[in-house]
Amino acid sequence: MQSGAYVFQNTVKPLPMTRHIQRAFAALLLVCGLSAPAGATEGSAIQAHAEILAAGRSFLLEAARARHSGNVAVRMGRLDARLRLARCTRALEGFLPPGARLSGSASVGVRCPGDAGWTLYVKAHIAVSAPALVTTRPIARGAPLSPADVQIVESDVSASGYGYFQALDQIEGMLARRPLPAGAVLNPTMVKAPRLIRRGDRVTLVNAAGPIKVEMAAEAISDGTKGERIRVRALNSGRVIDGWVVSAGVVKLTL
Repeated sequence: MQSGAYVFQNTVKPLPMTRHIQRAFAALLLVCGLSAPAGATEGSAIQAHAEILAAGRSFLLEAARARHSGNVAVRMGRLDARLRLARCTRALEGFLPPGARLSGSASVGVRCPGDAGWTLYVKAHIAVSAPALVTTRPIARGAPLSPADVQIVESDVSASGYGYFQALDQIEGMLARRPLPAGAVLNPTMVKAPRLIRRGDRVTLVNAAGPIKVEMAAEAISDGTKGERIRVRALNSGRVIDGWVVSAGVVKLTL
């Protein structure tokens, strides 16, 4: 069998009849004036490779489309020409092996359910294309991203295991975590939110409940980015309080 084409777990018992016996059985039916049952003709007891690949492809397409919002195409690997599996009497089932991916290089399991069934694994490639934010020019580490730095381009995001951005507001105020080349499909590992508050900063702690709003001076005990939970110390009482970073120098009390 071709190396790497698939991994086969053989749970199939040998076919009960050889070709010679099958031919003799068919001839006996003709003598008796009976027609051969469906699937009893020569070669029909073997599961067609095309049917196995179709079952795997159909399963991967459905699973990948549920995961990704872009266009999905699946290319199945080849099965060894010498592979012979008993034709399944039930519908073939596709499934994902443990740790399998739904983009890029992938594998899919196909099985014939039942006690006398079989299971095999077929390699595949899942191509995903979608509108994504792509850098238009080199960006230095720590530089803030602006609308002029990116554009939305239909891109191959198959290798974007960490996701990707599809709207400008998703990177608003973000900084480049490392130097980025032109033409890079942005993903969350490439950018970071700026620190709006640093440890030791004087901040305003806001506590709002309906129409009532109370503000007090506090000192940040840790750094924080927008939406991040940090701890502050109220200056009037020395009490340590948790809050959410709203903007530069402003923390909302966590109730």
